[in-house]
Amino acid sequence: MKLNTIAAAVLSLVLPLAWTGSQAAEPIEPIKAAKPKNPAMVELGKKLYFDPRLSMSGFISCNSCHNLSMGGTDNLQTSIGHNWQQGPINAPTVLNSTLNLAQFWDGRAKDLKAQAGGPIANPGEMAFTHELAVDVLNSIPAYRAEFKKVFGKDKASIDMVTDAIAAFEDTLVTPDSRFDKWLKGDKKALTKVEKEGYDLFKNSGCTACHYGPAMGGQSFQKMGLVAEYDTKNKAAGVAGLTGKDADRMKFKVPTLRNVEMTYPYFHDGAAWTLEEAVDVMGRLQLGRTYSKEEIAKIVAFLKTLTGKQPDFKLPILPPSTNDTPKPKPFG
Repeated sequence: MKLNTIAAAVLSLVLPLAWTGSQAAEPIEPIKAAKPKNPAMVELGKKLYFDPRLSMSGFISCNSCHNLSMGGTDNLQTSIGHNWQQGPINAPTVLNSTLNLAQFWDGRAKDLKAQAGGPIANPGEMAFTHELAVDVLNSIPAYRAEFKKVFGKDKASIDMVTDAIAAFEDTLVTPDSRFDKWLKGDKKALTKVEKEGYDLFKNSGCTACHYGPAMGGQSFQKMGLVAEYDTKNKAAGVAGLTGKDADRMKFKVPTLRNVEMTYPYFHDGAAWTLEEAVDVMGRLQLGRTYSKEEIAKIVAFLKTLTGKQPDFKLPILPPSTNDTPKPKPFG
């Protein structure tokens, strides 16, 4: 198969980084299981992740848009925020986000800690302030006791809050997909069609952007590299940070891990099926029109990327007290 010229050029830079495990020289690596360094901080972060009291209304938590029972996203085209506001962009999955080179579609947060504070104070999302969110936590004795246990101080700060949430999110990896098992040497882990789909995916040039353990998240690429992407979504991408027209429609490459669960696809959530997403990516990014049979094979491969979902029980959140500030209801 002849590679598209642009994809081939990028692929030549990626392949030297290929993993050299049981399936030698593959551009994709198995995901490693999480090994929490501070279980107490992870447990505190889990409670904060699920606690809607970090929002102005008392109804929205991190899990609202990054639902861990739905692949770490919300399966909406764009998320619903405070006062039922429609968000400007599709919510990326939180699963395996610790493997990203930066956070958000435009990469404006350098890590999970920096990302965790953003939605709390965003007027279109949780619509609180960091100061008020911390005041709420400090009004709850059980939280103060946990902060004392983890940080040695019984009064929370926004740095402590984001540290804890990031520690929890750092554990949200999904190892042991069937494809990972194949990478580790289990030749029976993939069917003939799935293996053909992977070969097509790889040889077409898809791994120029979707490589490494997360199969994405390691570069920023223009959406519509070969042909223009027609979208009604006005998100500027990286250009919103740099002010450069050349960065318009440039977004962080999303992970393909658990991709069958994280529909709809792309920054605007325009593609609701994997078949449609593969077709669009082939034409716009690679200059290639896949046949229905080829699309079916690639989709079959993509479905082997669903790994073991995070295993945890929903936390019992510390009860409020009479001193806890009352939330502002949706209006």
